[in-house]
Amino acid sequence: MRDRRRRTAGRKPSFPGAREQTQCRFCRKGGGYIDYKDVETLQKLLTNRGKIYSRKRSGNCAGCQRKAQRAIKRARYMALLPYAV
Repeated sequence: MRDRRRRTAGRKPSFPGAREQTQCRFCRKGGGYIDYKDVETLQKLLTNRGKIYSRKRSGNCAGCQRKAQRAIKRARYMALLPYAV
């Protein structure tokens, strides 16, 4: 029993930003379509340099990440979002 305590006592806790969510932000809203004209929402999925956050970092599910990626690319094409800063 003591050996177990020693092994787990030295481990670092997971970083404070990590928490489990059951659904991504778009699934919680319930909308099936991610609008490319909604620039404020799409900017939350981009870094300050204009790169798209990974699925793990943004917390999106796979389907919504693909939809968001498509919306970001459309918004870039329409010059609503920058390609790179």
